[in-house]
Amino acid sequence: MTTLDSIPTPSCPLVRPTTTVVPPTEMTPSFLIDTKNKSYKHQYANIYFTRLTLLRNAVEKRAKARWDGLQSEPLYVARVLDVVKSQLCWVIGTVYMDMPLKPNVLEDIGRDHSIPAPPPREKFYCDEDSVMLEDESGRLKLVGDRVGEERLVTGVIVAALGMETPTGDFEVVDMCTAGLATFAEEEFLGSNAMDMDVDSSSTQDEYVAVISGLSIGSPSPADAQIQMLVEYLTGEAGGPEDQQLASRITRLIIAGNSLSLAEYGEEGDDEKRPRKFGASAQAVFSPHPNLALSAHLHDLTSALPVHILPGEDDPSGTILPQQPFPRAMFGKAAAFESFHCESNPAWLRVRCDEAESPIPNEGRTSSSQSNHPPVTRSLLVTSGQPVLDMYKYLPTPPSSLVSIAASTLRWRHVAPTAPDTLWCHPYRDRDPFILWETPDIYLVGGMPQFGTELVGSEDGSGRAGRYCRIVLTGVLVLVNLRTLEVQRVDFGVEGLSAGGGEQQPLGDDGDAMAEG
Repeated sequence: MTTLDSIPTPSCPLVRPTTTVVPPTEMTPSFLIDTKNKSYKHQYANIYFTRLTLLRNAVEKRAKARWDGLQSEPLYVARVLDVVKSQLCWVIGTVYMDMPLKPNVLEDIGRDHSIPAPPPREKFYCDEDSVMLEDESGRLKLVGDRVGEERLVTGVIVAALGMETPTGDFEVVDMCTAGLATFAEEEFLGSNAMDMDVDSSSTQDEYVAVISGLSIGSPSPADAQIQMLVEYLTGEAGGPEDQQLASRITRLIIAGNSLSLAEYGEEGDDEKRPRKFGASAQAVFSPHPNLALSAHLHDLTSALPVHILPGEDDPSGTILPQQPFPRAMFGKAAAFESFHCESNPAWLRVRCDEAESPIPNEGRTSSSQSNHPPVTRSLLVTSGQPVLDMYKYLPTPPSSLVSIAASTLRWRHVAPTAPDTLWCHPYRDRDPFILWETPDIYLVGGMPQFGTELVGSEDGSGRAGRYCRIVLTGVLVLVNLRTLEVQRVDFGVEGLSAGGGEQQPLGDDGDAMAEG
């Protein structure tokens, strides 16, 4: 972890390595909604049926490999309502969590609106929850200790091994999910590629920077830290070591919540303010936060490529996938070709070109001098809404924000709780949130605290020795595109906290905290 204090240094131009964004593959599709597919006439049930159809083969293949060697030879049942009582069998379906505390739209419609609605709950989880497994034929209740150990949420496709009880429930003895998909990019390093011990050659590696939660316009802004962030990335702050590291940053990803909702007046606030005759009583919006953000983006895009995603607090659509910001709202920054407005979520494929290291290593001959081979890394970036929504379903501990993000990779789905408790577009014949390939780097913004973890391939799904680096961020984090090493950079101003104010963590991520 690097801490950068507010020490002014002479400005010096940075010479950065170049990286290129290459086109997506069929397995890393775009989340853009075109005019042809922008329809709200379809039922949301289509998403669940499509998800089950598309992931059934992957779950079935892994379940057979897991259970075919059992001495009792369990029977595979194609539909959940065809299970046989007192016979060991397994079935595939979609998980539905029946939770009394979960929001219910019918109850909201029928309630007495003269009484203020209760505040949103931090957790839906309670001891009275029950887990259902459903498909096109019907629904089956799952019971047993193994069900609770799996830490499931609504929308996950699973295979359950067990037998039906006399009461009609399904007693589960084991469960299986799709597991990690194959990795999106070919391997390029040797067997010790994931060695986190950094040698001298790492000073010449390419980095991608990610940050979220700038919250420009909030009641307690962190203007000083944001200005230091801009100066650090443009090479105008820090000492020689800081500037050396900053010169290796090839792109910046802003993963949501760049603006704050605080400038939108609360209901009733306008009635207290004097207004001119005929003025509207609508909520007041100040353009100042957007102008300040545009000015910062202009400074940044003049120094390095910038990708910005909308988040939960930003002036964007609420349903997922959130569509890119209009470029026109960012003023002069939009004139740069290096400025990119992305959807949320978004796939990015970043290619590092081959380059020879200018720093020779002692003890090596010229023929053994290691060049930097070309490498393409796939990045999956979200602004955090799916992870925060799933957090409400699970007890913490033992679950944490990092473990939930890791589970989405093993479930092969970024947002399984959509559309149950997470708003999303009513797709008819596809589910864009399915992970057909595992990204090399999984960036999750909008988090109350930093966390990171390496998730590796298992049980033959994906190549042996491959890893995905998960990064949860609300601060500036640098990810090495070659080694997947992570470094966290904090900005300190005397008299102010590093984040401009205290944040209460949602859960303890334990040993998944700062690494690098």
